[in-house]
Formats: sequence, C-alpha cells, structure tokens
Amino acid sequence: MTITHRQYRLLSDHMAVYQFMLDVYERDWRNGVAAPFLEYALSSDWMDKSFVHRNRLWFDGERIVAFVFHENPVTDVYFSLRPGYEFLADEMVGYALTGMPQKDGRNKLIIFGAQTALIAAAQRAGLKRTWSDWDMQYDFSKPLDYPLPEGFRFAQQPLDVAKCSQCCWKGFNHEETEGPWDGDIEYTGALLTAPHQTAHMDVAVENEQGEYVCYAGMWWTPENRLAYMEPLCTVPAYRRKGLAAAVLSEMYRRTSALGATHMTGGTDPFYARIGYEPAVEWTYWER
Repeated sequence: MTITHRQYRLLSDHMAVYQFMLDVYERDWRNGVAAPFLEYALSSDWMDKSFVHRNRLWFDGERIVAFVFHENPVTDVYFSLRPGYEFLADEMVGYALTGMPQKDGRNKLIIFGAQTALIAAAQRAGLKRTWSDWDMQYDFSKPLDYPLPEGFRFAQQPLDVAKCSQCCWKGFNHEETEGPWDGDIEYTGALLTAPHQTAHMDVAVENEQGEYVCYAGMWWTPENRLAYMEPLCTVPAYRRKGLAAAVLSEMYRRTSALGATHMTGGTDPFYARIGYEPAVEWTYWER
C-alpha cells in the first residue's frame, strides 16, 4: 500500500471525486456525503470557490481513498473516507486544522455521526462537539402521496429558467432583504447545466396565472438508488398550502419508478410531518 496525497484540482478532479463519492456512499453517510452534495455547491452562486485549492485528496496508487474539502462557508470542513483506510483519520483531521481555510484562526469540522474513526481522531486532537442535528430521508418502502391543492398545476417540462430563478429568489427570502428579483437567470442556468443535475426531473408548481410558486430540483443518482432533492423552496405567500408536500410526492412517483429507494430532505420539522425519518446525524467539532 502506497499512500500519497496532493491538492484538489477543480477542473480535472471533479469527475473522479464524484465517482469516489458514489463508490463509498451509504445511506447514513458513514463514509461521507452523497456525490451530488459537492457538485450542487460548486455549481451554485452561493459557494465561495476561492479556496477549493485547499481541498486535499489521498490516493492508494491511483485510487482515491480520502478527501478533505470545504463547502460554504469555507470554514466548514467535510471528510470522505473509503472503508479500510480509517488509519488516515488522524492525518485528515490534522490537515483540516492546519491546511483548510480559517477565520480568526478557527474552523469547524463537520463529521457525521457514523464516521466513528474521524470522531475519534477529532477527540484525540482535542476538539469538542459543539452541535448536532439530524437530516431527514424518506424511505420509499412506504408511499408518499400528498395531492396538489386545487387551483395549482405541475408545470410542464422543460421548465422555464426565468420562472425557476424568480421562484428561488422569492422562495429563499431574498426579496425581503435584497429587493425584487432583477431578472438575472445566470445563476440558475449554471445550476441546471451541472454535469449530474437531472433537470428533466425537476418539479415546479404554477398558479392560475402561470407563475412558479414552488420548485424542487432533482439529482437522480441511480448508482446509489438515491433521489437527491436540492433545492426546495416555496414563495412566502404560498406557504402552508401543501405545495411542497405535493412536489415531493411527485418526485417520489417519478424516481421510485426508476428504482429509487430513498430521497433526501433536510432538518426542518416539515419533513417529519410528511413522513421523513432521521437518517444522517450531523455533528460539529471545534477547538
């Protein structure tokens, strides 16, 4: 076994890293994030890409066996580790603390609850667990079937990029803090053309005026039988009407027909109310 490491090269390493994440995927993220997690961030305008060169890869020969990387903010550090290479955990945590971006001399390690080797390494490094929460997933062994309320319809594919952009602007509350949408569609266009984003499976709800009022993106990941849903938003005036539950039900129907066994969600209590269950424990570790 010959272990080497080098810095991540965004333009040449992305596809290999994506495949590595597919290879090591488990539903509880015991080996690291699902493959679309990083690609979604890299193709979104909210992620600062200025520090991706700080990310580091470890290899056994030519095979990727470990990866330390940031998402957003850049001081949040994540770990992907191939089973059988747990002996790298201390080195990975050490690099995270010394080589990854920091603010005021500090950063935060995001370690999932089932990443036991990395948790032990963080403890040996003197870090303390400062926060934890559970991400929800929907298990397709049970149906998800919330109807679309009257007065709304699912938008036809292909979806209108401008309408998706405006829906996301309003749905993520930008209008409240930054003003009305200015017509910019470029950030949504970049997201919809990411290599593994399955835009033809995105779902939008439109009102009687043809405006998109709820939108969800889908990154169908057949290798892991995973319906990776991201993002999900509803325009404020249309919340609490059952639109998001109907959108996720439509995604369930589309992806279960292709062989999906589970779908991602988030930490919001909304997911539990419609039948999602805790699946991935997030823990934060800091000095």
